[in-house]
Amino acid sequence: MLRIGSLFFCILLAAGEWDEFQFDEDVDLTDFDLGIAQRRVPRQIKTILTKETKPHIQELSIKTTIISRYAFTAVHCSMLNRHTAAAEGVFQYTIPADAYISNFTMIVGGRIYQSEVKPREKKVKQENDKTRGKDSGDTSAESEQEVFRMAVKIPGRNRAIFFLTYEELLQRRLGRYEHVTSIRPMQLVSRLSLDITIVDHSPITHLEVMPLRNGKGTASTLKTTAKPEPPITTTIKNHKNVCTITFSPSIVQQVKISTSGNLGDFVVRYDVERELGIGDIQVLNGHFVHYFAPKDLPAVPKNVVFVIDTSASMLGTKIKQTKDALFTILSDLRAGDHFNFISFSNKVKEWKDRLVPVSPLNVRDAKKFIFTLSPTGGTNINSAIETGSSLLQDYLSTSEANPNSVSLIIFLTDGRPTVGEVQSGTILGNTRSAVQEKFCIFTIGIGNDVDYKLLDRMALENCGMMRRISEEADAAAMLKGFYDEIGTPLLSDIRINYTEDSVEYVTQHLFTNYFNGSEIIIAGKLTNKSAESLHVQVTASNNDKSIILETDVPLRHRQIETEKHVKAATLALAGSGRPSASVSSYRWDVALGAIAEDFTERVWGFLSVKDGLRSRLKSKTSKEREEHIQQATNLSLTYNFLTPLTNLVVEKPEVLADGTMAPVPTISPAPVAGDSANSLSEDTEEGPPQKSDQRSTATSFKSNTIAKSLTKKQITISKTSADGDPHFVVEIPLSKLTVCFNINGEPGHILSLVSDHKNSGVTVNGKLIGAPAPSGSHKQQRTYFNTITIVVDHPKRSYIEVTPKKVILDGKDRMVLACHSTITVTSGVLTVAIMGNSNVTVTVGDNISFIILLHRYKNPAPYQKDHLGFYIGISKGLSPNCHGLLGQFLYEEVGLAQSGADMAPSTILKVKERSVPVVQKTRKIFCGAQSVDCWFARNNAAKLIDGQYEDYVMSHMFDTGHSPHGTNRL
Repeated sequence: MLRIGSLFFCILLAAGEWDEFQFDEDVDLTDFDLGIAQRRVPRQIKTILTKETKPHIQELSIKTTIISRYAFTAVHCSMLNRHTAAAEGVFQYTIPADAYISNFTMIVGGRIYQSEVKPREKKVKQENDKTRGKDSGDTSAESEQEVFRMAVKIPGRNRAIFFLTYEELLQRRLGRYEHVTSIRPMQLVSRLSLDITIVDHSPITHLEVMPLRNGKGTASTLKTTAKPEPPITTTIKNHKNVCTITFSPSIVQQVKISTSGNLGDFVVRYDVERELGIGDIQVLNGHFVHYFAPKDLPAVPKNVVFVIDTSASMLGTKIKQTKDALFTILSDLRAGDHFNFISFSNKVKEWKDRLVPVSPLNVRDAKKFIFTLSPTGGTNINSAIETGSSLLQDYLSTSEANPNSVSLIIFLTDGRPTVGEVQSGTILGNTRSAVQEKFCIFTIGIGNDVDYKLLDRMALENCGMMRRISEEADAAAMLKGFYDEIGTPLLSDIRINYTEDSVEYVTQHLFTNYFNGSEIIIAGKLTNKSAESLHVQVTASNNDKSIILETDVPLRHRQIETEKHVKAATLALAGSGRPSASVSSYRWDVALGAIAEDFTERVWGFLSVKDGLRSRLKSKTSKEREEHIQQATNLSLTYNFLTPLTNLVVEKPEVLADGTMAPVPTISPAPVAGDSANSLSEDTEEGPPQKSDQRSTATSFKSNTIAKSLTKKQITISKTSADGDPHFVVEIPLSKLTVCFNINGEPGHILSLVSDHKNSGVTVNGKLIGAPAPSGSHKQQRTYFNTITIVVDHPKRSYIEVTPKKVILDGKDRMVLACHSTITVTSGVLTVAIMGNSNVTVTVGDNISFIILLHRYKNPAPYQKDHLGFYIGISKGLSPNCHGLLGQFLYEEVGLAQSGADMAPSTILKVKERSVPVVQKTRKIFCGAQSVDCWFARNNAAKLIDGQYEDYVMSHMFDTGHSPHGTNRL
């Protein structure tokens, strides 16, 4: 870094710019953590920094991993308040409009504030701290990018760390993918870095990094060359299937780009080699993603009506750039295409009374019509759309129309409806009636006065797309670019089918059109993970013939290949380190790597949410709309996506008047109707946790299931449980004794709790996570259950998976339910009742039930982890042969006896033919609401349980112990 500063100094001296960049040798900039010698700090930089009154961004690190076109981005920002008084720090970051935020965490004054995604209420309050989009709540497609903003008070001489992640599925346009990273910290940053890793199943081709792009869509440097040059300090390493790109300008180099910190957009464009036939299919962990992008096909003739706004607001640059684009587009129309033009303001004016074929004469006459367009009057959107639709309908009813041609309207406006029908709902209804699903509408909005919700819905409801062109953008180039995307249709009426009964929950697989340079992406779930192959069939129309493509995809081979490039991505992440100022729990490789390992499922979740939002707009009844809203909301909560249906809620730190942090309030948990209230369930060194936000939202979900209302009734549960560290408590009814023991397991171990696979068909397993022990504790680490699975094999196999945040129910249908909800769902023999943020009751048939307590912390200490407590409610349906750490005692008889000399007697517990030394202890259960006296067995319950601890460690979460290595062998 010192060499860079020296080199910059020499360049300035040679260029005669010494007066502008005088160096100051007597400057103390320690607080700014510049990482360069103070002697070499230019005076201009020193002046900018010292005049800055707001907290200084010491570090901004952005890391993106793109796996098979699905991009995970993590943003880390460290901000220092160098003043003694508290100051407001604003973390502001621009993300792509199609992306979903999946996590936001901040650390202020050493305390962690974790956000939570919650269902969006009808009336959004500003204090909810959900700050995405201009109105802090609307995520309609109003722009290509949206701004996430969080303002917090930072204590004096302290720092705040912000951590944001978001995900997006890159769309292929004009034969390439484009990934955009906004680098606009709005101040100079001491350490700025961007790392992008691209990993794909297919070799990466046509990779290029563009010059930094400012708001006008042009490079922010004045230098132009035939081949775009990447920004200074950019390094690119391309190794066939893996590519890494880094950008890390020093503070001196940032000044050369922009003194305000508005560097611009870092743009990467690339494509991949493509397989002929049905395309590329990725398989991982029971989910698949299918990428279909055929090439070398003849273009399909198109019938297009251009509907152009000529209201008074189009006067000047807008109409000039629109005309320029239309002149170019006319020249690109192909022989075999048919077209027409309509202009509209107060009234609608047709160029021709019918669609005409492309010919030199017709193109010349159309250019004359465009040239004479003169802006005046208001905006009659309804009549314009109805007229354009009528022209297309009339043409399609004639014998001249090619039955395999593609028909579309390209609609452009810069305003809202002001003449004729002005109600958006009525306009949309009239549009649907006029279109009758016979063609598509593609909408374009120019400027800031457009009703983008109307244009977005108009396009989505009629199989089209919407594009926004900002006021300052090059409208001619963007209009032409948008037309190029849809100007060459290759296929129509595309249908993609998979082996019947082999897949489920498949995202959209019927498509009206496929355009050259684009891509169709489908995702779904495999019903049989062990199946050898998957039959895929693609049918479509091309020009004057039908196309059928089909093949059998080897699933096991695809799984292995997908695992390889996921591993390559995680290795690339691990090798890139982490931001120097970050907390260890927020390492890049952990945050992104964990998500990457399930990228196929997250692609499915991402596409399913998009499908749900589109279906919501297309709904014809309020009931249908609510069902789509509920499904999309549940998926958003499952994957922690911030979508138009959810809010991001995070508590803000409280800073006192003297600039210091307010003390953490201690809130004692209170049981709710006999249920869990989010506290620990035993007496530990940790003390009471912070009470979680108890707000819950009533939800319903119907998909071949029975949804019932949940009443807050008293739940009767036994003392037999595994909770906390974990501490096991066993109530032995036949002997009227209570026994307790600890299991000092290892993080990652999966323990058998109840094993009755051969009889009732019920198996319960729990997975341990680790946490450091509190200061002064005799333990080296603590362990908790963070996942509980309940597998049922009668009458058919189904399961429930519970974590502190979600419940997955896979019975007749697969459902994902958020733990903050209050809901009861029945599917087959399984019933799940969730009491929002409190507990989950699982009932199997009529005589087996389990209660799982949800322990969640609002502001956790490092040794506090969200975890679960497991309690057996009703065990009548479990057989006498039931086993597992808890299940083996349900039908057991034990007895107490005294042993040892008269001076030092000890108590012995008689279990089967074993003698177990025990001592009397007291345990707290039910979230500390009840104390239990029990006989405690030491040493991992040696001799108390059958066999040893290792006998209860399962191979995976759904291991029923039926194999020779399971617990049923005992």
